[in-house]
Amino acid sequence: MPVLDRQGIGGDRPIDRIPETQPTPLQKHYINLSAIALVAGAVAITGVETGIPLSSPLIKFCALIGAPLFVITTADATLWFYRSARAWLPIDRGRGLFRLTWVFAALLGIGIVLGFASMILSA
Repeated sequence: MPVLDRQGIGGDRPIDRIPETQPTPLQKHYINLSAIALVAGAVAITGVETGIPLSSPLIKFCALIGAPLFVITTADATLWFYRSARAWLPIDRGRGLFRLTWVFAALLGIGIVLGFASMILSA
C-alpha cells in the first residue's frame, strides 16, 4: 500500500475552501422542500401565463404551498451564505463581501415572494 503524505495548507498555496463546521437546520430536507416549492411556483406561473386569474383557487393553492416553502428554504440557504461570508471575511475580504451579496440577494428574493404571495392571497 503506498503511503500518502498529507500536506497542510501553507503559505505556498492559496486557500480555496473553508470547511463547514455546522450544518444548516434543513440540510437533510432542503432538496425535497425546494422541489415542492419549484413545482408549485411553476404551476402557478404557468397558470397566470395562460390567463388564469390570480383569484383562482389553483393559483391561491400554489401560493399557499409554494411561498412558505420558498421562504423557509431560502432562509436556510441565507444562513449558509452568511456563515460562509463570516468565515471568509478574516481570510479573504473580497470573497467574504461577495458572499454577503448572496445574503442580500436571498433576502430580496424572500421579500419579493412574500409580496407576490400576499397580492395573490388578497385577490
